[in-house]
Amino acid sequence: MKRNILFYACVLLMFGLGVYFALLFGSRSEQGRQDKEHYVSPKTTNDLSNGQDWAETIVRSAGGVLRENLREPLSILLLQLIFIVAATKSAAKLSMKLGQPAVVGEMVAGILLGPSLLGQVFPDLWSFLFQASSMGALKLLGQIGVMLFMFVVGMELNTRQLRKGAHAAVIISHASIVIPFFLGVLLSLIIYRLFDPPAVSFTSFALFMGVAMSITAFPVLARIIEERGMSRSYLGGVAIACAAVDDVTAWCILAFVIALVRASGTGALMTILMAISFVVIMLYFIRPRLDRLLGGAIENGEWEKGITIGILVFIFASACFTEIIGIHSLFGAFLAGVVMPTTPGLQDLLKNRLTAFSSIALLPIFFAFTGLRTQINLLNDWRSWLLCLGVIAVAIIGKLGGTMLAARWVGMGWASSFSIGVLMNTRGLMELIALNIGYDLGIIPERIFVIMVLMALVTTSITGPLLSIGGFMERKYSTIPPLFKPQNSV
Repeated sequence: MKRNILFYACVLLMFGLGVYFALLFGSRSEQGRQDKEHYVSPKTTNDLSNGQDWAETIVRSAGGVLRENLREPLSILLLQLIFIVAATKSAAKLSMKLGQPAVVGEMVAGILLGPSLLGQVFPDLWSFLFQASSMGALKLLGQIGVMLFMFVVGMELNTRQLRKGAHAAVIISHASIVIPFFLGVLLSLIIYRLFDPPAVSFTSFALFMGVAMSITAFPVLARIIEERGMSRSYLGGVAIACAAVDDVTAWCILAFVIALVRASGTGALMTILMAISFVVIMLYFIRPRLDRLLGGAIENGEWEKGITIGILVFIFASACFTEIIGIHSLFGAFLAGVVMPTTPGLQDLLKNRLTAFSSIALLPIFFAFTGLRTQINLLNDWRSWLLCLGVIAVAIIGKLGGTMLAARWVGMGWASSFSIGVLMNTRGLMELIALNIGYDLGIIPERIFVIMVLMALVTTSITGPLLSIGGFMERKYSTIPPLFKPQNSV
């Protein structure tokens, strides 16, 4: 042991001295040029001879270097990540302790990091931390995180369950889309006249508002059902099936709206035809081959890093294609998840390998970016707040009320109908994704964006308390009609 330490010390000393003398020799070889470039006047020499002045000069020089380095784009981005990840994860943990989904805390943290709170309390810090020039990098990183999230959403979509869903689930899911969509279009008649969104037709605006009112947060709903032990219940199965149909339908309509906004006339028709062709190819050509390729690899235990990289490339290629044809990259990422094989263990493996970092670092960036766009101070008069309350009321009545009435129509009890309506009223992250798309395309103005974000936050945060009320009602009035009994079709 001592012999190894002695050898190590000798090597360091020998080669360290070698480097030192090499640098010394090189410095002396250009002595003349350096003397000329670094000539110091007598006044400066006298100043530097003072020990205190010399120390102050060093401190000022070091401080200047640190300030310059702090203004570098990479330093700014790293500081942003520190603030964003710490704030969103702390808020998510607090939210879960309060009985709320983690996404509620993350949504609130994003808003608090924006101009609504941090920008008001610490304006200098906010303007330095979230400079306009750094927003592009934040947006792109957040988009990548959302792409991976949408891939997982598509992968967790049980298409077999959709095909063999009970008649009750089909009727409820259609009602939970049509009724809020209709109310959203009606509401747009008022909003469009008040705000007159520039460079967008009423048709595009109204269709987008209908979609925004119809969205259900499928991942949040699935987690709530699992946490409350409802996964194997008939109510949980119906809610999952309804949410899955809701999400697929809403995203298809949203893709149609995006095609209308980005192109017009023949261009929009071509975009829609290319999108339909892409969906057909993915479902009937790509999917069977992925089943044989990846399914066999999992069953034989031959999973390699190359396959993970290949799937990641497949996700980005699918997202890139839908972006190029004029829909949106998120639709391609979602479809890439839908065509993934359902081989046992594959989904967990992909979630662990592809989304572990994404959910920790990239998705919080999306929440923060959304919060930076949410300026609550834009609602600066009673009419804006009245409109905000009206939008929230219409969203709840359309989604919760429409779903509840449809569930009651197919034979469920009032308590169970109320519970499934509450679950379908959850919007969460899926709503924020759709709203950001609409904002980027110029479909909704800034003030409507703020109102819709607040609507998404309220409708998601009331899910837990209302679901507890529904459970209490069901225990108190436990009269379940025959149609609510478990069926083989779910």
